[in-house]
Amino acid sequence: MRSIWKGAITFGLVNVPVKVYSATESHDVSLHQVHNQDGGRIRYQRRCEVCGKIVAYEDIDKAYDDGARTVVLTDEDFASLPAERNHEIEVVEFVPADQVDVMRLDKAYYLEPEERALKPYTLLRRALEDSDRTAIVQFALRQKTRLAALRVRGNVLLLQTMLWDDEVRSPAFDVLATTPRISQKERDMAAQLVDSLSEDFNPAAFTDDYQEQLRTLIEAKLEKGATLDTEATFGEPDETADADVVDLMEALKRSVDRKKASKKTGTTKPAKKTSAKKPAKKKAAS
Repeated sequence: MRSIWKGAITFGLVNVPVKVYSATESHDVSLHQVHNQDGGRIRYQRRCEVCGKIVAYEDIDKAYDDGARTVVLTDEDFASLPAERNHEIEVVEFVPADQVDVMRLDKAYYLEPEERALKPYTLLRRALEDSDRTAIVQFALRQKTRLAALRVRGNVLLLQTMLWDDEVRSPAFDVLATTPRISQKERDMAAQLVDSLSEDFNPAAFTDDYQEQLRTLIEAKLEKGATLDTEATFGEPDETADADVVDLMEALKRSVDRKKASKKTGTTKPAKKTSAKKPAKKKAAS
């Protein structure tokens, strides 16, 4: 891995120099746009609306427009901001781990200590483990002040950026103002379904079906040429996937029965989704 930033965790008088690494990466197949007539690559050009010239990336600045005036901000302007020059990951407070709402968590980074900082790094890690708390920190990265949660993952400190309070929307759905009547029998059946699907979470057991199918399609096209019958690659579509199921109790019962049957036969096929309303047929793409 390649570090993207260097800084130091500070809590009290303790200073822990660290390197920051992205903890996640995308597995999506990289695609680009082409002309459907001749396969020519489509590229975007940065063209100035005043002089009409194509502008190189290094000659581009950022600007703020209030509707009547424009303020241009150069790289030197951004570098002059105190927060941008500060490479400290400041611990603001230690909070109970269960108080950090997962909805607020965003990008994750691993923190690697410098060799001379291994002891204070380990001390902070163990303090978080012993207290079952998460450190709330602030730091500046890529021209933004960040709020983040600092917690333990194995023997590594994990820094996970958080959304600011005004970035989290509050749901306001009129339909939820009315609570439908749920019978005890329905609740018992739902509980039985939950129980039948209860497992310890194993993320490695799940795959990205779309990306797997996309790779299969690409490999098939590479082998057979540009023209390909999609059904020959993926098989016949499942016409029953959107079956019309109106009765909630019946849907729950079918789910439980299907799970019981799969356990008896040793299969683990996922239950087909049901809906309370039959969806409209999609129009064919033009």
